[in-house]
Amino acid sequence: MPSSPPVPCTALPERPGKIVAVHLAYDSRAQQRGRRPATPSYFFKPSSSLAGSGGTVERPAGTELLGFEGEIALVIGAPARRVPLEEAWDHVAHVTAANDLGLYDLRAADKGSNVRSKGGDGFTPLGPALLDARAVDPRGLRLRTWVNGEPAQDDTTAGLIFPLAQLVADLSQHFTLETGDVVLTGTPAGASVVVPGDVVEVEVDVPGGPSTGRLVTTVVQGEHGFDPALGSVPAADDLQREEAWGSRAAAGLPPAGDALPAELRDKLERTPVAALSGQLRKRGLDNVSIDGVRSNHPDRKLVGLARTLRFVPNREDLFASHGGGYNAQKRVFDAVNPGEVIVIEARGETGSGTLGDVLAIRANARGAAGIVTDGGVRDHDAVTAVGLPVYSRGAHPAVLGRKHVPWDTDVTVACGGTTVQPGDVVVGDADGVLVVPRALAEEVADAALAQEAEDAWIAERVAEGHPVDGLFPMNASWRAEYEARHETED
Repeated sequence: MPSSPPVPCTALPERPGKIVAVHLAYDSRAQQRGRRPATPSYFFKPSSSLAGSGGTVERPAGTELLGFEGEIALVIGAPARRVPLEEAWDHVAHVTAANDLGLYDLRAADKGSNVRSKGGDGFTPLGPALLDARAVDPRGLRLRTWVNGEPAQDDTTAGLIFPLAQLVADLSQHFTLETGDVVLTGTPAGASVVVPGDVVEVEVDVPGGPSTGRLVTTVVQGEHGFDPALGSVPAADDLQREEAWGSRAAAGLPPAGDALPAELRDKLERTPVAALSGQLRKRGLDNVSIDGVRSNHPDRKLVGLARTLRFVPNREDLFASHGGGYNAQKRVFDAVNPGEVIVIEARGETGSGTLGDVLAIRANARGAAGIVTDGGVRDHDAVTAVGLPVYSRGAHPAVLGRKHVPWDTDVTVACGGTTVQPGDVVVGDADGVLVVPRALAEEVADAALAQEAEDAWIAERVAEGHPVDGLFPMNASWRAEYEARHETED
């Protein structure tokens, strides 16, 4: 039987030509997600997703992660094209409450576009009343959300990373915001998952002043799922569950730990880098060493998954736009996870530091396994005192702006003459640093440990006085003796 259509949105004076939504906009949400954007980013929602207050929204059959996000919605009153920041608010006619609903089960398939995950019928309730933008201070608005009568979100526009007017001005640089268009301005911390039977209410107000009233939406179970013969079907994993619920604890998941399995980490920590290098070469991988770097703690083993940071050569105008504030360098040190290795592309440039003691302390506090940079290190002695293994080309007192612009994170980088991708396994000891493709790590570690056991047995025979010839490598006779003793020991 056909589904009931959403309650029509009666709050808007006309159907918007487009709905533009912001990805991350509140400081509280950025802290929750472990990443803070340097600039706003956006996605579109279809106007067919609009709904009014008092209606229902379906959670489609076969899905589990329908997320709510209370938001402040801006309704454009006059066309805006390349408007300066100081004039942007003049192009906003109204402010209202919105619920930016979405299915995290379809998020991976969308790859950031949110077309399917956020575009469903009824996924953008607005209302119930409009506030005159002229009568409110955009810096003094409050947003609150309740689920089944219990508070879920409570924040103000003072917590925005990007002021409301900036969003309008920025979007107008790229295309015309037309009269009636809607801008969804992001959600604070507290957004989570709702299930059939839950009632979500969102309100925007000026504390002690005008209010939109509560926008009410009830979740119902849908009868229809998705046909795999036509396109993507829902798929939920632990990452999507964590982001949908807001935390691992809320999603019922164990605390975050090292992404590298403990057994594999143990094997890699017991395996010399030289042995791994030999095994990789046997598999045709010669260009996997990060050359020219030395550790400040050569007695300590480095093992972890790569988290990457890219510096580009300094150019004054680009440093002005990318070097200050919450730049890429700060973002990666704030977001590194337990057991990860920050790998920095500095083009082998030794005339500047790429990190100092404060960032080393931050990485250590986050549980990072270590840092590898093919550039210099400031505050070298203080960084060493932190205790974190840091591989670099040596000390240099200069700050970034002398040679580098922090440009991007979590991208493929070049470090010490080799390519490093996020998620590669990085292993280092006093001999140097290797990059091991994640898919080969277990196989290479097992083979290297087996070779190490064999080499140790050979060393014992040489110490007993046997000649190297025929023993290293072993001929058939020595091989038979080794295997016989090995079987006996097993």
